[in-house]
Amino acid sequence: MSLIRRSNVFDPFSLDLWDPFEGFPFGSGSSSNSLFPSFPRSSSETAAFAGARIDWRETPEAHVFKADVPGLKKEEVKVEVEDGNILQISGERNKEQEEKTDTWHRVERSSGKFLRRFRLPENAKTEQIRASMENGVLTVTVPKEEVKKPEVKSIQISG
Repeated sequence: MSLIRRSNVFDPFSLDLWDPFEGFPFGSGSSSNSLFPSFPRSSSETAAFAGARIDWRETPEAHVFKADVPGLKKEEVKVEVEDGNILQISGERNKEQEEKTDTWHRVERSSGKFLRRFRLPENAKTEQIRASMENGVLTVTVPKEEVKKPEVKSIQISG
């Protein structure tokens, strides 16, 4: 377990950071025996991986996913469907080029890859998924199949 200590561990307002991925066999991406080659390998990549915030809401017509991806172009984000019902949203934010003459005072913006996966319900029409991006917000709309009401047939009672 890795903690960056800036204050007391038991202080609820401290800036302690815990890396939940430390010690896992994520590999370097080129290793064939790595269990998860595309997962983050450093704490800065972990922060970017965990930082992809996505809302999922269901309306009567569709499932709507909204992801905050500020500073990314639509070409840097991928929306895919795997195995027929797994929605995968991924992307990468590259680090800025460091100039030898620059002095950095603070680096708070994350860089690296992010990946989020969602199992879609059976009523999702995956062949009709739409995605759009505006002002750093990716919106993915997954239409739902119409719920068919059961047909009720009245039976007369004799006698």
